[in-house]
Amino acid sequence: MPNEIRLEEHDGYTLAIQTKGPVLGYSSAPTIMVNDMMFKDLNRSGVLEPYEDWRLPAKKRAADLASRMSVEQICGLMVYSSSITVDEPELSEKQIEFLTEDNVRHVLVAGISSPGAGAAWANKVQALCESLPLGIPANNSTDPRNYTNGKTNTSTYNHEPDGEFDPDGTSSISRWPREIGMGATFDMDVIRRHGEVVSAEYRALGLTTALSPQIDIATDPRWRRFYGTFSEDPQLNAAIAREYCDAFQTTPGSKDGWGNQSVNCMVKHWPGGGSGEGGRDAHFSLGKYAVYPGGNFGLGLIPFTEGAFKLRGKTKTASAVMPYYTISYGQDASGENVGNGFSKYIIQDLLRDKYGFEGVVCTDWGIVKDYTVAWTHTGTPWGMETASLAERRLKAFEAGCDQLGGVYDNGPSLEAYKLWEEKYGAESARERFELSARRLLLNIFRVGLFENPYVDPVKADEIVGCKEFVAAGYDAQLRSIVMLKNHGGAIPVLPGTNRASRPKVWEPLRHVPSGLTHWMKPIEEYDEYPFSHELLSKYFDIAETPDEADFALVSIKTPYGHWGYIQPGEGESEGHYHPISLQWGPYTAEYAREVSLAGGDPSESSSNRSYRGRTEYSSNEPDMYMVQETRKAMGDKPVILVVHVDRPFVPAEVEPYADAILLSFGVCNNALLDVMSGKFTPVGKLPCQLPADMRTVEEQFEDTPHDMRCYTDADGNTYDFAFGLKY
Repeated sequence: MPNEIRLEEHDGYTLAIQTKGPVLGYSSAPTIMVNDMMFKDLNRSGVLEPYEDWRLPAKKRAADLASRMSVEQICGLMVYSSSITVDEPELSEKQIEFLTEDNVRHVLVAGISSPGAGAAWANKVQALCESLPLGIPANNSTDPRNYTNGKTNTSTYNHEPDGEFDPDGTSSISRWPREIGMGATFDMDVIRRHGEVVSAEYRALGLTTALSPQIDIATDPRWRRFYGTFSEDPQLNAAIAREYCDAFQTTPGSKDGWGNQSVNCMVKHWPGGGSGEGGRDAHFSLGKYAVYPGGNFGLGLIPFTEGAFKLRGKTKTASAVMPYYTISYGQDASGENVGNGFSKYIIQDLLRDKYGFEGVVCTDWGIVKDYTVAWTHTGTPWGMETASLAERRLKAFEAGCDQLGGVYDNGPSLEAYKLWEEKYGAESARERFELSARRLLLNIFRVGLFENPYVDPVKADEIVGCKEFVAAGYDAQLRSIVMLKNHGGAIPVLPGTNRASRPKVWEPLRHVPSGLTHWMKPIEEYDEYPFSHELLSKYFDIAETPDEADFALVSIKTPYGHWGYIQPGEGESEGHYHPISLQWGPYTAEYAREVSLAGGDPSESSSNRSYRGRTEYSSNEPDMYMVQETRKAMGDKPVILVVHVDRPFVPAEVEPYADAILLSFGVCNNALLDVMSGKFTPVGKLPCQLPADMRTVEEQFEDTPHDMRCYTDADGNTYDFAFGLKY
């Protein structure tokens, strides 16, 4: 039978649909016919090159193309852009510049104004890349974008109204609980469905790499990125990593699993970033040291070695890995203490040689950039602070990394190439950089971009956030909610014997004082009703006073304040290290270490990062008082407490004052009210321990899971890992 080819004209590109080959999408590249089959002539040579031949294995095609690339082109492939926002389907001058002059082909996409606009923009990127020498497509990527952020159904897309959503309707994208909430489901079917849905939405938007999943084990409860992990348990995280990566990367029916429905997974953060000393985070120099007082460095590897690297599906392993910023203090036998992306021991010796990982290694964002002082987030060149830009890049390449996250320019990479030549010789330099090019190109070939990088904006609007996908995300939200306490059967709140009557709810006004964001930016104070009266009225009648109410609904957030450091000017003439508190009331660190396990920074005069004896005041201390005052106002009538959880907390200050407690790990208010009103029976379980007090937090080991004394409530229930009540 002859190969039948049908051409479809679209806005800015053409599809060639053939019966004996893949669909080809092209805008400016000519085509070649060989043995009745169509191919794209991406380098305009008039000859079918091996990299253009879709009949050949992806590895062979990647090797051929890498051998044809100039050093400038390879260095461009080895950088990963900082995040960009897509408001309209046009390329900015900066985007055109880094795609053409710097040869960048990996782009991190953040905000997208609408699915159609995102897809149209992606097509513009691909058309430009196709017009350039060799015609290498762009591998557009995203951080996780399908979350509610706990309050409403708005997150990445900013054009929706700032209110609740219809779980039976459509959305600009499907919304799921945060990663820690996905862990709280303990349900691998939910994880797999998440991967199937979200990867389909990504492909519709022209996104082919997910900078996820984050499979660190959250062994220190104070870590600010706790919410982005799945749990503190290595085996649970390993199981989730397998399901997640399998679902994202697999194209059904493909011989090797890869194809035009696949999305590359970049698992992070090797070798685990959850053990920063004192719970501090390595986005800042103040948190750059990961410590291992329990001797459990190996536990952090399990989600990778037993999970992401041992998939049950045909793709076999996650296609990429991102090391964390941290210095894995004291783990390198040579005595070197540098950030993981600079560490030959962490990347080459451990990840590649010992565990056999052959995929792409991309550094975390900004490790080759400069930074200023310990408490600011600029660059993160830990252990290489005084080195030049080119020397840092050389160090990362020597360690075994293929790609540098968060930089547009390849100029310093070309300098690093020359430094490699001077140090190891010209042949070694070409061989080493071409090796990274082959790895990077392989991930572009396997997801089908060389055949068809274009997406349909109309279909993007139909697929992304469709009813089916929204329903799947909402079901996961419901399943992630943990009922921590239900004294006297306060939940569900049901109508009385007169079925026409509805319970009356009173919600106190929540005051949010000024404070600091995750990135240490100031927050202006404000007041809010966390549950809007418009939404509440769909479930209950609204009481104007506690006396009129049948029950009270109080919504608070876990304690937050300083992130382990007091900056100069905050009532202090000099900066100093400070406790991170998991309680709302004042906390003095009486049991903290007198001398830190690790320390030292060019911007500091002392290597001792101890904060013993310092007192922390949580910014949202009024949340605690609101719960206590509501209890007084309601008397014997039920108080239902919702805690929006981004990391563990000490329940002792609020639990005695609530009859029922629901934990939200990033779900919308609709889901909480469905559980509260009896429409859905809670099934979620704690993905972490909740500590009895701050002493046990200080005395636990940063690298050890399940090692805290857990809080026991008035009903005798202990809030340990995997605890959760049902009606």
